[in-house]
Amino acid sequence: MLTHKGTVTLTTPRLILRRLAVDDAQAMHENWAADEKVTKYLSWNVHESVEVTRELLIKWVAGYDNIETYHWAIVFDGTLIGTIGLPSLHSWHERCELGYCIGSGWWNNGLMTEAAGAVIKFAFEELNANKIFALHDTENIGSGRVMQKNGMTQEGLLREHNQRKDGTRGDLAYYSILKAEWETQREIARYNALPVRFDGFTDLPELSDDEIYLVCTSKDEADPEKKWVPAYSFAVCKAGEKIGGINLRIGYTDGLYYSGQIGYGIDEKHRGNGYAGRACRLIVPIAKAHGMTRLLITNDPANTASKRVCEKLGARFVRLARLPEWHDLYAGGRRFINIFEWNME
Repeated sequence: MLTHKGTVTLTTPRLILRRLAVDDAQAMHENWAADEKVTKYLSWNVHESVEVTRELLIKWVAGYDNIETYHWAIVFDGTLIGTIGLPSLHSWHERCELGYCIGSGWWNNGLMTEAAGAVIKFAFEELNANKIFALHDTENIGSGRVMQKNGMTQEGLLREHNQRKDGTRGDLAYYSILKAEWETQREIARYNALPVRFDGFTDLPELSDDEIYLVCTSKDEADPEKKWVPAYSFAVCKAGEKIGGINLRIGYTDGLYYSGQIGYGIDEKHRGNGYAGRACRLIVPIAKAHGMTRLLITNDPANTASKRVCEKLGARFVRLARLPEWHDLYAGGRRFINIFEWNME
């Protein structure tokens, strides 16, 4: 169930989101309510006079008596420039619709993206929402960019769902973001901010324990076009025989959150002896030589053996993440991935 708080004041680096007031009528009328560019894809027409705006604000302000009303004025540098709210709530399903409007004089400055981010954060953290959704006319590209920049994914298209003011019928794009996806995006940002250094591949020490050893088979340069980071690949060997492989990727990126800094595989006949975990420990000096103290290891939810490797390393289970459609693992048929964090400090 949603936990209601009512329209409380929110702040961002550039904006104040507050309750609307009847005294906002003149600014609202001048800054967007009488602007045909703003209302072109909206359900309401331009306001012919400030009195029309005032009458609407009287109704909106009265709505604040309901704790389930979420409707903010957007204030930038002391000026009222638009509104944003959650016009449709589904308490049982923990789902909220996001809607917004901003004066054309403030378009293309990231202000609505910033406001939407604050409201999304509020809905997930304070209202216990599980899903935020929004719709935009497919010709209203700017509105779609606000959704995309806030990490929302297009789920579908409502064909000829909207009657436009010019008499044509418009398609509506349906976007949404789940709370788990929002949390994942924030988590990725934290990992991407972790320290790492790379000014060339390091000289490799002897990587061996009392039974296995690693032989470097390649040092792969970064490929910015493919968003690949520098990487080391090793053969895992025992008594002169190659029994598997392991690689180490240097850096933190959105893609590596899902595929990890470490990848390993042990030949079937040598499995069950703990060699994968031992190989992981052998590459710790290389990771630390590049300033890395935390590595992500990911595995398919059905791969219980890899999960056991992570647990034996003492890696912390972060989450079962839904794979984004842009990732190679998604293209390969996977939909979810286990994320583990190995703290080597």
